[in-house]
Amino acid sequence: MKLEMPPFQQARVLVVGDVMLDRYWHGKATRISPEAPVPVVRVGNREDRPGGAGNVALNIAALGAAATLVGIVGEDEAGQELHSRLQAAGVYCGFSRCADAPTITKLRVTSQHQQLLRMDFEQDFSARSVDGFQAQALALLPDAGVLVLSDYGKGSLRDTQTLIQAARSQGIPVVVDPKGSDFGKYRGATVITPNLNEFEAIVGHCASEDELASRGLKLLADLELGALLITRGEHGMTLLRPGQPELHMPTRAQEVFDVTGAGDTVVAALAAALAAGSAMEEGTALANLAAGLAVGKLGTAAISGPELRRAIQLEDGSGRGVMSADQLALAVEDARAHGEKVVFTNGCFDIIHAGHVGYLADAKKLGQRLIVAINDDDSVKRLKGPGRPINPVERRMAVLAGLEAVDWVVSFAEDTPEALLAQLKPDVLVKGGDYRIDQVVGGEYVLAYGGEVRVLAFLDNCSTSAIVEKLKDPGS
Repeated sequence: MKLEMPPFQQARVLVVGDVMLDRYWHGKATRISPEAPVPVVRVGNREDRPGGAGNVALNIAALGAAATLVGIVGEDEAGQELHSRLQAAGVYCGFSRCADAPTITKLRVTSQHQQLLRMDFEQDFSARSVDGFQAQALALLPDAGVLVLSDYGKGSLRDTQTLIQAARSQGIPVVVDPKGSDFGKYRGATVITPNLNEFEAIVGHCASEDELASRGLKLLADLELGALLITRGEHGMTLLRPGQPELHMPTRAQEVFDVTGAGDTVVAALAAALAAGSAMEEGTALANLAAGLAVGKLGTAAISGPELRRAIQLEDGSGRGVMSADQLALAVEDARAHGEKVVFTNGCFDIIHAGHVGYLADAKKLGQRLIVAINDDDSVKRLKGPGRPINPVERRMAVLAGLEAVDWVVSFAEDTPEALLAQLKPDVLVKGGDYRIDQVVGGEYVLAYGGEVRVLAFLDNCSTSAIVEKLKDPGS
């Protein structure tokens, strides 16, 4: 299956469920308390993160989709902090405020990356708060492309059937992250995403792949589900759908540092992909890829759009090579998101010779990514005269793309690359030959936005024109 980056900017996802604030107090523990045999932690750093359904919404927004979150919070400082952090990340919050219960808060005390203590602050929500929460969700549903029910068993989702049936009547897919021992409350959902332990708690232990598939298909039929996506840790994911062969996807994690929040990443990526128009199979593959990125980070870390796009490019080998200007703009955006310096050079590159190869290798040393922009055939003819280019643009680009130093090759139709420079804004503009800095085309523009301009000499005093003349007169 060839993966493509969905148009997340067109996706609208409504997340409804249990929101909470994850608090972390970090410090050194160098002694034992004289009052009791417990470590004394001198708190030096405090950190607040949206948790539960809030983390799902945060992941959706990080991918570039529009995320709306409905949940219940208390009329307290924790609720204000949760709202502030989500709003700053681009999540629209439609919270129901509860006067007689606090915002669900999990406080973790850690030292040297070890959790020493966790304290949970939560109480049952009033019926009035839950009713307000449900009404808010139903009011926002018509604007959604996908509905996510993020159930952490905290009491917000007491009437899932009303929400599921309302979404189905409007043709809106429903993605459920389930909890508890009763999956019947999710009847009619488009897809539910239990982990293996949650799945086996419902259907019993599965001793083989065949048993897992047969029990999963029975659960699908019993609950009238469109699909069942079982996340299986180091064994990847299994997607089951009525009347279709099961789809097993291996884990994509290169290294596993922390599985915290990986389930939220799966739900977020799948929901955003479906809302952007992807099929279930494609959405599952994207969710699997995103989960592999998430477990490679410490803590609950949202996967950004540029991170996922880069992973897709590496997956199908399209991270390097010949690109259009628009594709290249996205690749440059991804490189910057990863802190990479982008180097740009341009020319006709009609006959690639040793001078070019050495020059491009030196240019690459000035950064982490090298763009080579070449004049198309008509523009070479205007610059060099009749009979040029010797090699058409497709062949020139193919040869350049095969060089180890070159990351991306793009062509342009104008006599100069100034339009490309304006679109890409590289960190370094490099020109080969005997030029002064002020003679480099586009150099003034690059310097104006804070970029760097460098001139490098071609090795061995080679030139394409000299090679062409020698071919015309071998004895010269």
